[in-house]
Amino acid sequence: MKTIISLLVVLVIAWNVKAQTLRKMNNRAFEKGEKLTFRVHYGIIDAGTAKMEVLEEDKKIGSRSVYHIVGTGNTNKAFDLFFKVRDKYETFIDEEALVPWMFIRKVQEGSYNLNQFVVFNQIKDEAKSDKGVYKTPDNIQDLLSTYYYLRNLDFSKSKPGDVFAQTAFLDNEVHKFYYKYLGRETIKTELGTFNCIKFCPSLLKGRVFKNEEDMVVWVTDDENKIPIRAEARILVGSVKMDLQSYSGVKQPLAVVSKK
Repeated sequence: MKTIISLLVVLVIAWNVKAQTLRKMNNRAFEKGEKLTFRVHYGIIDAGTAKMEVLEEDKKIGSRSVYHIVGTGNTNKAFDLFFKVRDKYETFIDEEALVPWMFIRKVQEGSYNLNQFVVFNQIKDEAKSDKGVYKTPDNIQDLLSTYYYLRNLDFSKSKPGDVFAQTAFLDNEVHKFYYKYLGRETIKTELGTFNCIKFCPSLLKGRVFKNEEDMVVWVTDDENKIPIRAEARILVGSVKMDLQSYSGVKQPLAVVSKK
């Protein structure tokens, strides 16, 4: 890993000749030290845990300061007997531009295993993996960085039915990620009651919101936009994810009442 990062540093130093062309965003949604833990249910079964953490590191890639963000998903030991999951995602996001410089994906889902490493050249609009070099649009995101970028968008003037799009690089392809704004809703959880914004995301080609209840996500109706709940219909049954604990959030949460 140290060798990979050292190589990346050399590459990014070369890219930073025109680094001033990168956009600048005011990140009001998250900061280092934020930790979110979710409980994952399959039907009535407690299936596993997912975590998202912005590590407390002063890390740079080339001359650029970055957020090192790690997301993990693991099934419980009892659920491993049915379908074992050990997933880990890492992204290194530019602190000013909120675009990724590097993305690491390690997936173990049943008998399926995948390891990916992508280096982004945000100046030349390129993504480099072990399969080659690919052209990308300006400010391309990866699977994990997309969420942290979207948290900084303003939806205060959005109306139910509004559809937004964001490009992300995944599996050596540029994908267009769509999400539909469904309105506001108050959600009761084990942590309390929260005012939320409701979205329906989709990554599937040819299936943009034909069945908008296939996946729904609720995030806090505040500047943090932390996921409170997500529900997804799958081929057999449904999967639900609820926020179990949080710490290190940057802004006050839209809490109606605490338990």
